[in-house]
Amino acid sequence: MSLSQSAENTPDPFSEVLAALGARSVRGTGLEAAGEWALAFDGRARLKFVAVTRGRCWLLLPGHSPEELVEGDVVLISNTRYTVASDPAVEAIDGMPLYASPGQDLVRLGDATETALIGGGSGFADGSAAFVLDALPKFLRVDRTSSTAEAVARTLNALRTEVAHAELGGSLVAERLAEILVIAAVRAFVATSPTTSVGWITALADPRIGKALRLLHGNVAYRWTVPMLASEVGMSRSAFTQRFAERVGRPPLDYLTRWRMVLAQRKLNAGQTVAAVAAAVGYNSQSAFSHAFKRTFGRTPRSDGC
Repeated sequence: MSLSQSAENTPDPFSEVLAALGARSVRGTGLEAAGEWALAFDGRARLKFVAVTRGRCWLLLPGHSPEELVEGDVVLISNTRYTVASDPAVEAIDGMPLYASPGQDLVRLGDATETALIGGGSGFADGSAAFVLDALPKFLRVDRTSSTAEAVARTLNALRTEVAHAELGGSLVAERLAEILVIAAVRAFVATSPTTSVGWITALADPRIGKALRLLHGNVAYRWTVPMLASEVGMSRSAFTQRFAERVGRPPLDYLTRWRMVLAQRKLNAGQTVAAVAAAVGYNSQSAFSHAFKRTFGRTPRSDGC
């Protein structure tokens, strides 16, 4: 078995995680506003983007200083409340009901369009969202100088067109474009994030740790050991262990166990048996699998429906 070759033939871990966790597109929405306005939105377990396509506005998040956004800016927001406003001093109203009706994808405030925003993103089918969201900051701004900034701009322009024109299949196209924009924005963040950033997503940019992550995701059921992984990426065991923990935030095999249990939870929720799931994620013993599952989630796998 050629471990390196196997890893080269697998999807990148970020795409694989989104697919495995049942990521779904959050519909593309738009806002056109003038005068004084402020809309507040609740926190949800999803990865949301907000993009300014005209004018300027302010983004307010708990514990952060107000962020001024101008035309062309794209930001990603994870599981946190946020407010978009013409000015930080304007009292916000709940923006959720404005988009509650089916097909209500574009909201207009005022008689003109001084500021225009596009929103959308990716949600998750169950409680596994934390595996992605915990690896990213609550808020990040796409660097316009990044290698993927042009792709973000192209996708944003296409999404703006779909949201503004109610054409056949427009909602479906907008959802797919929103998903593409999230991925492009995360790529831009990874490409420009400092080496001090912690989390498996930013660690993908590290040549050696990224390779180790691709190996782990490429064959999750394999009986990996730290010496084996260190050898594959050309590092000593101690140096690899230290660097992996520094970049990812947890030791290699601890990370692998966490990912195995997240996969297991999804499979159990889909109706697979405990025995089948244990084998699929690399456990010959159901007892060992159950102990690992309980350590991770605080409950036995059978409580998830099997």
